[in-house]
Amino acid sequence: MRALLVDRSTPTGLRLGEVPDPEPASHQALIRVTATSLNHGEVRFSLQEAPDGAVLGWDAAGVVVRAAADGSGPAAGTSVVTLGIDGAWAELRAVDTAWIGTVPPGTDPGVVSTVPVAGASALRALHRTGPVLGRRILVTGATGGTGRYAVRLARLGGAHVVASTGDPEKHGDSLRANGAHEVVAGPLEVKEPVHGVVDMVGGRQLVDAYGMLAQGGTLVAVGHSAHQGESFPFGALFGDNGRHDRSIVAFALPACTGLAPDLTWLAHRVAAGELDPQISWRSSWDGAADAIDALLQRRLHGKAVLDIA
Repeated sequence: MRALLVDRSTPTGLRLGEVPDPEPASHQALIRVTATSLNHGEVRFSLQEAPDGAVLGWDAAGVVVRAAADGSGPAAGTSVVTLGIDGAWAELRAVDTAWIGTVPPGTDPGVVSTVPVAGASALRALHRTGPVLGRRILVTGATGGTGRYAVRLARLGGAHVVASTGDPEKHGDSLRANGAHEVVAGPLEVKEPVHGVVDMVGGRQLVDAYGMLAQGGTLVAVGHSAHQGESFPFGALFGDNGRHDRSIVAFALPACTGLAPDLTWLAHRVAAGELDPQISWRSSWDGAADAIDALLQRRLHGKAVLDIA
């Protein structure tokens, strides 16, 4: 099969080449990949750390060509969306059935390929904040792929959504159209305490966002785009004056159970038009190097999708 391979002898660090077809384990299905979406973490870290010849990629949509031997998961011919720690940048992928969601027939695979990391991370983060109906939820880094999913899902869940972005003037209209009630330039501009935070930035913004939590509130650290550590000033973690029982949590998506139903639910919402991943780059996988550069340079606000020829 053809695949995008790590190759440090090339200027881009990638090349299209041939590799053996994957051999699925008994609990895995073999998927013919038709589209993959890129994530900042995989192109920033995985691509730098992987050995030559590796096939990377977390998100992929496609069709089951061979069902799992143990009888789990969808049947051959089913349209699916898949999550994995690698293998998405190839024509064929072996995937654990616990990480496969089913997709309504006829759904654009490029659009649904945005679901696994961005959509599922946003959904799980909102679950971790607790009930959102009638509550105030702050999303930092709201113009990124996961941030946009978080804004829309929080709005669908009945929250009052505050979206934080570095350029409210440029992105305010699109964030409000996506479901934000308020758009701010940073957590310190939030006018009232919030009950939950989905933080995509880390660093100083995480510290500031934590300071906006109401009693019993939870901040979920999902992304770390600032590439900075967090230093809390003395007193920031006191529990007096309405600051009782606030918490900071983090999670790793691959460690979560029950992801197949999440992926299916999200894919159906995307297919129905209730969720818009707001794709800002789409090309064939021949354009992978340009898409990766745009991601690394922070020129994209939304998701980047590659169609697998």
